[in-house]
Amino acid sequence: MAENNVQFSGLTGGIISPAAQKATLSENYLNFHGSAGANWSQQFLPELYEQEVERYGNRSISSFLRMVGAEMPMASDQIIWSEQGRLHLAYNGTVDCTSGAITLITGIDSAATEAHAVRKGATVVASVTGAGGTEVAKCVVSAGSETSTSTLTIKPYGGANLEDIGNLASGDTAVAVKFFVYGSEYDKGTASMSGAVEPTFKSFTNKPIIIKDHFEISGSDTAQIGWVEVSGEGGQTGYLWYMKAEGDTRVRYEDYLEMTMVEAEKADSTSTVADEHGNSISGTEGLFAAIESRGIVSSNQFDSATTGSDQLAEFDKLLKELDKQGAIEENMLFLDRDANLYIDDLLAGLSAGAQGGTAYGVFENSEDMALNLGFTGFRRGSYDFYKTDWKYLNDSSTRGLVGGLSGVLTPAGTSSVYDQQLGKNVRRPFLHVRYRASEADDRRMKSCVTGSVGGAQTTGDDKMEIHYLSERCLVTQAANNFVLFQ
Repeated sequence: MAENNVQFSGLTGGIISPAAQKATLSENYLNFHGSAGANWSQQFLPELYEQEVERYGNRSISSFLRMVGAEMPMASDQIIWSEQGRLHLAYNGTVDCTSGAITLITGIDSAATEAHAVRKGATVVASVTGAGGTEVAKCVVSAGSETSTSTLTIKPYGGANLEDIGNLASGDTAVAVKFFVYGSEYDKGTASMSGAVEPTFKSFTNKPIIIKDHFEISGSDTAQIGWVEVSGEGGQTGYLWYMKAEGDTRVRYEDYLEMTMVEAEKADSTSTVADEHGNSISGTEGLFAAIESRGIVSSNQFDSATTGSDQLAEFDKLLKELDKQGAIEENMLFLDRDANLYIDDLLAGLSAGAQGGTAYGVFENSEDMALNLGFTGFRRGSYDFYKTDWKYLNDSSTRGLVGGLSGVLTPAGTSSVYDQQLGKNVRRPFLHVRYRASEADDRRMKSCVTGSVGGAQTTGDDKMEIHYLSERCLVTQAANNFVLFQ
């Protein structure tokens, strides 16, 4: 049988032509010296790193609410809770030093005029700021009623009228006064005090919003060969890129759930915001909005220009503000990088050794040990503070991009509030998430797969779609004990 001498020649115009003889010719071997990508180096496989490089580390920022709060179901479209008012009676106003009449009475926590609960016969401590200075006087309420909306009259123990006290004068007719009730005094054989003080409370409300996301991939792409091993924050690994994309979508959506609870705000009555389909949306109250509305807002608390002993003095101003509120002993500080280092430097300056050396912690430093230059907690006055970095404020793809905030202070523990649905007082974390759920549908974190790819057989579309949905809101109880650092 004749030997087959047909050989393949080189590529000519993309066509392989046979050769009539068995010989090494310039036309019968593959030539990698051509143009249009036909280069000699292509005969060698490249050195391929199979694993994807995690250049940004763990990219998820969610963890804040898991550390300080809880999640609980709710079956209503609105949540209402009540918070106690102050136990003792204290007010601001203006006073006529000649007559002792106090008018324009407002609460100490707001500038709004309110009906006072001070009864005739009560004794008060009044701080009056007149033209000559500020004087503190002990007085008796000589006229007034808890049903009055704006006025009462006080007479001092130290004179006929306030104008007889210190630097006050008859010309001080509408000067600022702050006063609180410390008791009462009556003569022998008199009737009991008129009226009674009813406890007051403040009611707050919030509503859940619906948060959605969506992932989609065609059937062809799910069968695409991948050469790089990918991994994600959710623990997914493999050589199929769409698994990475779906995992990233889920992790990003979980971050959105927390970011929404932190950043969300209610729409103003003049707002025209609408969803993707043109329907009006009303928003919900997030953490930052709650603190700005009902909490403490501190500006320039961690100013790098403040040095030395002034740093401690500035921080002590914060303690005085906490004293005016619930005075909750344990608090968490979630800070950005600059604020965290500010506190480290403050504490380091206070703990310097007698010879100017560093004396961090309760150990003796040595040249053979790694020096810990950071603090995780400290006590000042009657308060314990535990601090940590908040990645959300540092990441350049979240709040770290726009800045404006240095951190938040949240009280630890639980608060007692009246639950309208249960009809009794319950103890819950100061900060917690409520999500819609019932026996028919749990909307904490829903996901469903549609299409005809990836196991789904719901439609004839050659694709796989994953839909995410959650309906939730944040409850910030006792927001007056929270601090927002701007």
